[in-house]
Amino acid sequence: MAPVAEKPSSEGRAEGMTEGMPEGRKRTAGRPPRIAAEQIVDVARRIIQEEGVEAVSMRRVAKEVGATPMALYHHVRDKDELLLLTLRGMAATFPRPALPADPRDRILITAVHMHAILSEVDWVIDVLSLGDLTDKDALWIPEEIIDSAIACGLTPEQALHAYRTIWYVVYGALVFQRADARRAAAPERRPFFPAFLTEEDADALPRMSALSGAWEEMKGGYDIAEQLGAVVDGLLARK
Repeated sequence: MAPVAEKPSSEGRAEGMTEGMPEGRKRTAGRPPRIAAEQIVDVARRIIQEEGVEAVSMRRVAKEVGATPMALYHHVRDKDELLLLTLRGMAATFPRPALPADPRDRILITAVHMHAILSEVDWVIDVLSLGDLTDKDALWIPEEIIDSAIACGLTPEQALHAYRTIWYVVYGALVFQRADARRAAAPERRPFFPAFLTEEDADALPRMSALSGAWEEMKGGYDIAEQLGAVVDGLLARK
């Protein structure tokens, strides 16, 4: 579901959360907290879904839940930890696919599964775009792809790079999938490409000009599983 996290300290802090509080941090005696960790996470998720990850801030989330920014720090240490918590448990809501014995096929099925689940919760890719946050429950995906790539004859380093390449393809496909959905939701928006290609462009751009008339139709026939299969075969050919 995501690239391997590169900030173990952030992930470790999230794992230490118990009953909505970071490990080792005790609530002071007196009035009970006005907000719950689940409220904070739910609000942060909604903001990401509606406005994108850039719109999330401790101040904004505090305002949405009717508390002060300082109240949030009883539950999360900073924005990174908050974003990490928005991912927690998402992968576990999707059953893992049955995987065959052949390691090449295991890579492909796992990669297609990664694309499929992120297509259903596309707001997650905004958080993943930060590069070092992920859902620990999703780490079976890179584990499976890397292990299977090694079983196919790649070195551990090649297997890691192969996983990263597959992730880049999946991520890029999801970004453009969302862009297509936004355009479809705004039919009044005038498309520029390929409409701006003219007959005068044919000499300099013969292939693009020839394809322009059928571009959208051909694009609609794009099969992510088929293309990922070609990517996997190319990556494994390096062994």
